[in-house]
Amino acid sequence: MPPEVSAPPIPLRLGVNIDHVATIRNARGETYPEPVRAAEAAIAAGADGITAHLREDRRHISDADIAQLSELCRRRGIPLNLEMAVTEEMLGIGLKHRPRAACLVPERREEVTTEGGLNVAAAQDRVAVAVAALKDAGVRVSLFVEASARQLEACAQIGADVVELHTGAYCEAVRAGRADDADRELARLAAAAQTAAALGLEVHAGHGIDYATVKPVAALPQIAELNIGHFLIGEAIFTGLDTAIRRMRSLMDEARPSKRL
Repeated sequence: MPPEVSAPPIPLRLGVNIDHVATIRNARGETYPEPVRAAEAAIAAGADGITAHLREDRRHISDADIAQLSELCRRRGIPLNLEMAVTEEMLGIGLKHRPRAACLVPERREEVTTEGGLNVAAAQDRVAVAVAALKDAGVRVSLFVEASARQLEACAQIGADVVELHTGAYCEAVRAGRADDADRELARLAAAAQTAAALGLEVHAGHGIDYATVKPVAALPQIAELNIGHFLIGEAIFTGLDTAIRRMRSLMDEARPSKRL
């Protein structure tokens, strides 16, 4: 019998979230720094996609930003991943712009950043309506969820294309020096990635990832994309956005050597 040949690792993409460029702009009520310029710089530095979260309260990214980013990404042939709450308003905006991808996330106005994953299992009917409408419009739909088999099964049942695993608990444990908790959370992410892939879902991951946490997450073989934003924008203050993204990309490639798409 011929020897078994293992499948090559899947390419690992980097999506760069540029929300907090808009946060800095809005702090002074100015027109700069421009998120679309940050997106251009991210693409030049090797980003495989651009992510932006249009929040209901418009605290950072604006409707005009989404229009500009949609045009830029179409022109450059780069996917725009629109993060959005499961509301009629946001669904209407998603259907208007038809980005390459939409990631449905939970949203509470009082939160500083997204806290936890979308509870798809508890709101299956409502989320299913949004998923179906976006998919009918040609938008690839991702659901941002916790690393829970129950949530992943619900995502598969309603026809999502992708799940994005919430990596926040793992990253927080690493930064706090809680090694046992970090190991436990990484094992939970690994099991969830395997479960999601077995259900036919493409697996992404994101939230809180930095230079210290990216390699263990990137090494999980089922993960096809990491979405990273706040850390890169913060690091760009000291090193520049190009350097920050290139270093992150290098660490990802060290963890998962593969030929990129």
